[in-house]
Amino acid sequence: MQPVYILLLIAAYFAALIIISYFTGKNSNNDAFFKANRQSPWYVVAFGMIGASLSGVTFISVPGWVEASQFSYMQVVLGYILGYAVIGTVLLPLYYKMNLTSIYTYLESRFGRYSYKTGASFFLLSRIVGASFRLFLVANVLQIILFDQLGVPFWLTVIMAIALIWLYTFKSGIKTIVYTDTLQTLCMLIAVGVSIYYVSADLGIQGADLISHISNSELSKIFFFDDIKSADYFWKQFLSGAFIAIVMTGLDQDMMQKNLTCRNLKDAQKNMFWFTIVLTVVNFFFMALGILLIEYARQNGITASKDELFPVIATQSGLGVGIAIFFILGLIAAAYSSADSALTSLTTSFSIDILDIEKRYEKRKQEVVRKRIHVAVSIVLILVIISFKYIIKDESVIAKLFVFTGYTYGPLLGLYSFGLFTKLQVKDKIVPIIAILSPILCYLISNNSAAWFGFEFGFFILILNGAITFLGLILISRKHH
Repeated sequence: MQPVYILLLIAAYFAALIIISYFTGKNSNNDAFFKANRQSPWYVVAFGMIGASLSGVTFISVPGWVEASQFSYMQVVLGYILGYAVIGTVLLPLYYKMNLTSIYTYLESRFGRYSYKTGASFFLLSRIVGASFRLFLVANVLQIILFDQLGVPFWLTVIMAIALIWLYTFKSGIKTIVYTDTLQTLCMLIAVGVSIYYVSADLGIQGADLISHISNSELSKIFFFDDIKSADYFWKQFLSGAFIAIVMTGLDQDMMQKNLTCRNLKDAQKNMFWFTIVLTVVNFFFMALGILLIEYARQNGITASKDELFPVIATQSGLGVGIAIFFILGLIAAAYSSADSALTSLTTSFSIDILDIEKRYEKRKQEVVRKRIHVAVSIVLILVIISFKYIIKDESVIAKLFVFTGYTYGPLLGLYSFGLFTKLQVKDKIVPIIAILSPILCYLISNNSAAWFGFEFGFFILILNGAITFLGLILISRKHH
């Protein structure tokens, strides 16, 4: 595919996002930026959240995982269903009852200022590294297939990418993102559908035969009950999935900010219900695509595997320009649907949780400060992504860094569980120490668990992390007066 066509595709895509931003950005203020004036239709939020949940990592990685781990990831996805039920019945009622803009404000009312700042700081750290890592992956792919040929250096690619996000979010933030996410989710789903169609047609698999073909494949095994020590063991994956959903959606400002733009609690709960169903189906289709890609690669002597499998087949295998166009569109959509909401949620959390702008400034000054923070967060993201390329050149180190930011959700899990399920108070000043020690301890256990216990934690490490934080909070607790 010619670079000029890819460039036109990207330009058309961003033109659509900027048009959406123009119409949603009229008469905007901080209330629109942070909460979308609490006027978002629940079905728009539900559909848009699918794209934000999947991200570029999922788009590239999930089909590639199938070769090594079959459909075992579906066990995690089934766990998500339980996690989303907890969010809909426990966390959303709490957030709506307290009328929160930032969900971490709950920690201040329950424990105190140190706990509140700790929760927000852990979110900021995790989301900055996580969003940067996801955009780094996609920027790398775009650099290889497009910008290298045009002589554009990587650092300039990154600056342009973040500048475009800033351009369509700076006025209305979350109000714009609720609608741009809808377009991005649509692009991603069409990309998966088109890829399944092209690859299955080339393999000679017709319509109804596709389902039986996938179910008969030795790669489509979902349930693993045989080895309790394995990372693929069902209950380990299922429970991990539930807790991953609770912390990475329910305790994440990025994801919950969208839910909190719904008109009322009932709408937000409807949104969670439908989002859960559609997300489960979409993940299944990603894995089905993985089987088809693996078979296509074997038949055509393609050696690419894991994260390279989908990009190589879509853009270099001779399946036609159609699959290449939709792959690139889907990839950009997947990356930007998580990056734009990250930029907005980071701005929200820093403004409200760290700078306390609602308490410290009058209305007009609040908007000025928020706009400055939005620019500053954009610059931070640019610097982190560029550092991944030029300073931390080893990609396995970056991947480990990304994994480690997952550990920062453990203390949030511990804090919220302790707050919701006990009546105890804690020594607020000691909470940051517990929250820092817990992930470090977990990282050491996870790295050595196979040697020490012959046991692989896998995703299960999140539960251990939350439990260690919970126990730490018990040790520094006192009776509630």
